[in-house]
Amino acid sequence: MRCGRNIFATDPMAVARGARLLCGGTRDGAMLEATLLDEVPPSEAVVCKEAFGPVAVLSRFRDFDQALAQVNASAFGLQAGVFTRDLYRAQRAWDALEVGGVLIGDVPSFRVDHMPYGGVKDSGLGREGIRFAMEDMTEIRLLLVRTPPSRT
Repeated sequence: MRCGRNIFATDPMAVARGARLLCGGTRDGAMLEATLLDEVPPSEAVVCKEAFGPVAVLSRFRDFDQALAQVNASAFGLQAGVFTRDLYRAQRAWDALEVGGVLIGDVPSFRVDHMPYGGVKDSGLGREGIRFAMEDMTEIRLLLVRTPPSRT
């Protein structure tokens, strides 16, 4: 699949190429209205790139494993939100998804400072959060002093 350019806001070109705009999609200066798209072709940037804007895409799947495979087909892997009451599906998502974090019952953008927030693949290096910031700013060193055995 060939993917388009990076997307930093809602993408009007997706609608021009077949996506259906369910709500939102307007811009007022620097403010972007929350946007919901359906029937978006999989090659559109809003589907296969990291979208830095208030946009969501509805995707349909035959089964849960197909949805997990679609997530893993991406070159990105920041976090995934999985909404299920099935503990076994939650565990399967944790085992299968190639992302930096799996959030069960919440949106993938949720974070707090003490969480190890960060991604895998093309979604960055390392983790954010207090502990990880401290580790990044710390140089681990070792000093070993070996004294000769005493002669008595």
